[in-house]
Amino acid sequence: MESSSSNGSNVPLPASQHPLHVTDADEEDKSVKQLNECATIYLSLQDCLIESNRNWKVCQAYVQALKACQAKRNKSDQT
Repeated sequence: MESSSSNGSNVPLPASQHPLHVTDADEEDKSVKQLNECATIYLSLQDCLIESNRNWKVCQAYVQALKACQAKRNKSDQT
């Protein structure tokens, strides 16, 4: 596994699952846009779920990365 600094956390992502959606959030609906810096991770999670036939166990690196990103956003919002 490789780690990717573009996912907003130190959670390693599978080598074949690098975030591909750097600008796709701009093209998605408003709910994805509201994720701001976490949108890329969210879209990558969606891709993983599609590719794995919605197997959440396979996509746990993305789930944890999204959770960490959201926690970081919440923490910065409180300050």
